[in-house]
Amino acid sequence: MRTRYSYPQIVLHWLVFVLVVLTYTTMDIKDAFAKGSLVRELLTLTHYSLGFCVLFLMCVRLFVRAMYVTPAIKPAPPRWQHCLSAITHGFVYLMFIGLPVLGILSQYFGGHDWTMFNIRMPKSYLADLPLQKQLKTLHEWLANAGYYLIGLHAFAALWHHYRRRDNTLIRMLPGEN
Repeated sequence: MRTRYSYPQIVLHWLVFVLVVLTYTTMDIKDAFAKGSLVRELLTLTHYSLGFCVLFLMCVRLFVRAMYVTPAIKPAPPRWQHCLSAITHGFVYLMFIGLPVLGILSQYFGGHDWTMFNIRMPKSYLADLPLQKQLKTLHEWLANAGYYLIGLHAFAALWHHYRRRDNTLIRMLPGEN
């Protein structure tokens, strides 16, 4: 019986983690640069491109997750913790699929030229600025909520490891099965 997540699941988890950190970082530091500056534009382009990578890898994660049985937590947590964990993971998947989708739609309905990976992306020829603003607002709100969800996820993993002393964290760390 498997005691850890599969190698592809572990690699995807930590790769998405790094991409999410970089995606957040690009937006958090861009305001330090003047509007229209090359650095600010590069950070924005990088944000869009990294966000798309997160979307793509989260979809791959869903596919890979369906291929493998989730290793059991030992000792088994109470049922309420298991349910809370499932709900939290569901929100993590929804968030990191939904955020890039909202960002892409926001750019699309803005009606202006934009690029991802330095490739010109499609835009709506009939810009819908009220919809674009709503999508952008939702994107930003969800991104800010993401800080709390990520923090909760990390806290729970550490709490399980150091307080409950179960294998929750160990299951997602690289190592032998």
